[in-house]
Amino acid sequence: MTPLVRVLEFVGESKQSFEDAVRNAVEQAARQHPNITGVEIYNFTGDVVNGKIVDFKANVKVACVYEQE
Repeated sequence: MTPLVRVLEFVGESKQSFEDAVRNAVEQAARQHPNITGVEIYNFTGDVVNGKIVDFKANVKVACVYEQE
């Protein structure tokens, strides 16, 4: 049977780095969707206080593969 690919969007956050924000988003997504095969990072944002980034955010899309019956 042909597999079905579902694309889901998540926002990851971190106090440390953009890389950690991406990792957090993928790990959170994998808890509910264990068949993740890829990730697209399409936006980075952050919160700034007194000239320093205090929150790193990453918008990601993850691809999950499901077998159709």
